[in-house]
This record gives sequence, structure tokens and C-alpha cells, in this order.
Amino acid sequence: MPVNVDEVMQLFYHLSQEKGMKAAVKHSGRGALLACATAFVGGLVGGPPGIAVGGAVGGFLGAWMSTGQFRPVPQILLELPPAEQQKLYDEAVAVLGHLYWTDLAHLIPLVMGNAGLQQKLTGVLINYLTKQLKAKIQFRE
Repeated sequence: MPVNVDEVMQLFYHLSQEKGMKAAVKHSGRGALLACATAFVGGLVGGPPGIAVGGAVGGFLGAWMSTGQFRPVPQILLELPPAEQQKLYDEAVAVLGHLYWTDLAHLIPLVMGNAGLQQKLTGVLINYLTKQLKAKIQFRE
């Protein structure tokens, strides 16, 4: 059966919910921009010592911003733009290509009943989150 992007995303949503997956997406670009901006403002206000103080304050704020907070992976998946969904879908098709199902209600039990498929799809999801989104992953304890 042709694989539908929405069905694959719903499958990943269900799988990540079952595993209790959370991810922290780092925002290092924003942190670097903040550090530069505060150093610039510090230089305008205080001259050379202001650059040092502004850079230090901006560096601390930038580091704090780039740490990210852990959010549930299903929430992150729901917020993915279509282009990112397509990237994840393309990786999942290689695993799901040999399966036959009639609809999503049939696909989810098919995957959840097979530990090997769960492991492969969880690996695809973790690889995508860590490589594409530069996220750090946590599982339910």
C-alpha cells in the first residue's frame, strides 16, 4: 500500500508517546546572536571595558538560551513544517516499505506488536532528532 506522510507522522507520534520520549532542541544561533548584540551595546555604552562586560553577560545569557528545555517529542512532531516531515518520512519508508496495511488503525498495532520494527523506527526518529534538529533525547524513566 502507498505510504502516506500523515500516517507515518501519526505512527511516530504514537511510538514516541509510548516510549515517553522528550527532546531538547538547542538554539545556539540565537545564543550567539545575543552574545554579539550585548557585546556591541556594551561597546557603545562603555567603550572597550563595555565590550568585555557586554560580551560576558551576553555569553552567559546565550549559553542559558542554547541549553533548551525538554519537550515531549509528540509535540515537536506536531510542530514540524511539511519539509521536515518529508525528511522524516523518507527515512521511515525504508523500514516500512515491505509492510502491508489497510489504514492507520491497522499500521499502529502491526508496528507495536513487532519489537524489531519498533526498534528500527525509534532509531530512525532518534537519528532524525539528533542529526537534523540537533536535539538531545530523554526517555521516560
